[in-house]
Amino acid sequence: MRPLNILAHTATTALGSGLEAQRRALRERRSGLRSNDFGNASLPCWIGRVGGLEEVVLPSHLQEFACRNNALAWMALHHDGITAALEQVVSRHGNARVAVVMGTSTSSIGATEEAYERLQVDAEGHRHFPSDLQRSRIHTPHSLGDFVQAATGLGGPCVTVATACSSSAKVFAQAARLIDAGLADAALVGGVDTLCGSVLFGFNALQLVAPTPCQPFDARRVGLSLGEAGGYAVLERADAGPASKLQLLGYGESSDAHHMSAPHPEGLGARLAMQAALQRAGIDAGQVGYLNLHGTSTPANDSIEAAAVAAMFPDSLHASSTKGWTGHTLGAAGIVESVFALLALTDGLLPGTLNSEFPDPACGPQIRFANAQADIHYAMNNSFGFGGNNCSLVFGRAG
Repeated sequence: MRPLNILAHTATTALGSGLEAQRRALRERRSGLRSNDFGNASLPCWIGRVGGLEEVVLPSHLQEFACRNNALAWMALHHDGITAALEQVVSRHGNARVAVVMGTSTSSIGATEEAYERLQVDAEGHRHFPSDLQRSRIHTPHSLGDFVQAATGLGGPCVTVATACSSSAKVFAQAARLIDAGLADAALVGGVDTLCGSVLFGFNALQLVAPTPCQPFDARRVGLSLGEAGGYAVLERADAGPASKLQLLGYGESSDAHHMSAPHPEGLGARLAMQAALQRAGIDAGQVGYLNLHGTSTPANDSIEAAAVAAMFPDSLHASSTKGWTGHTLGAAGIVESVFALLALTDGLLPGTLNSEFPDPACGPQIRFANAQADIHYAMNNSFGFGGNNCSLVFGRAG
């Protein structure tokens, strides 16, 4: 594929808002996880909750979109030069040539849950949502994309991708195709997912939630820790504007459809996605300096992903899961962990795997627990979703 310039990127997680907050916590090996204090009937687990989110107030012209998810989308949008980069691409190409491609798993379902919890009965005995939540635009899967387009004023194609935990990795692939097809010259990509009852109790019903902070690739791991996050990147055709230091070089997608919630036992989908990403980028596996793994800390996911990585990459690869810092941020995991891969390229900081001490002997030498410092030229991110919706991305330093 033709490279895409990355003009700006950002993430807001339980570690804080913006790149500097992420960078500092990664370097200090300081987790954002805390004992679950979300909701009225909290589960005994640990979560990655974004601080200050409840105090966010949307501007008056965006009040019809008000909900936790869109509040986080707004909060994350105003960091690290995202809006300035959008102004630049709009000035070069025009408003209608800049696409919005957002990824989410549950979108604004938290607001819909609240609406059902607060159902009211009218004089005729009919139940209906309370008046403050009778806003149809937040009760749809497209709520996030719809909001971001309204918040930014961008007029190009607008898409919301919802493929479970691969959602905001797939936005990069979707944007690349839109630009390659000539439907856009640039794109705002990203993802946002927030905590809600459906997420917490749904994953708990699948027996995937750990009672203690998650321990990816540790022999003692028993499950994941859930989190919330939002993030963005501004992409542009490499020949359409000034050169950038960072580029999207390749993407790979697969859909093995092995099981509704369990990965393919031989990692088929994972391997296909990684192979396709490397092929599009035109590099060999041995050239990758850092791989951010999906690494959810569930027993099946980690061992299968590690086996797929061991079959493809040399022992020298530094691969890790950063979910011990942020929790599993679901539909936002792709953008957050892509930002971590981009930080590895710019800073040379290769994160280890937080909370993990005892390597699972079934996992290969590529899985690293300690941070490292190295000058690298290529970094990858894996995001794998329910139903076998898989995506891998390759990023590189230009020049």
